[in-house]
Amino acid sequence: MAVKVGDKVPAGKFRYLTAEGPKEITTDELFNGKKVAVFAVPGAFTPTCSARHLPGYVDRAAEIKAKGIDTIACIAVNDAFVMGAWGKEHKADDKVMMLADGSGEFARAMGLELDLSRNGMGVRSQRYSMLVDNGVIKALNVEQPGQFDVSSAEAMLKAL
Repeated sequence: MAVKVGDKVPAGKFRYLTAEGPKEITTDELFNGKKVAVFAVPGAFTPTCSARHLPGYVDRAAEIKAKGIDTIACIAVNDAFVMGAWGKEHKADDKVMMLADGSGEFARAMGLELDLSRNGMGVRSQRYSMLVDNGVIKALNVEQPGQFDVSSAEAMLKAL
């Protein structure tokens, strides 16, 4: 069953790439005491994710943060090295935190996993965005498979 607005974000861990190598961050460290704009994608380097989703948040990061957002985070069922390379290619730098949900545990805990095995991609995350305030989901926008609209940076800005 998928989480809903008003729920606490499920406990979990992510990895992200630093100059020293992969580091771990818990959901408590990421969300407690902060306002976080999150977007999740089916996979790094995939067409819509690379052409529109990540670039939108990178390009609009200053505007989003100006609305009181402490962190913008991108989550995908990929490893930290892939997420780091994808972020580097799109100049995410300090604009968007690139978080690896390597085994899809967070996607499962959210109830938002997506089975793309028929396409050779295994189980991934659905495309969505959410606004999290101090660990509580304040907005959740889940895309229909194959769609890209309600989880965009533009939609996030309008909601803020």
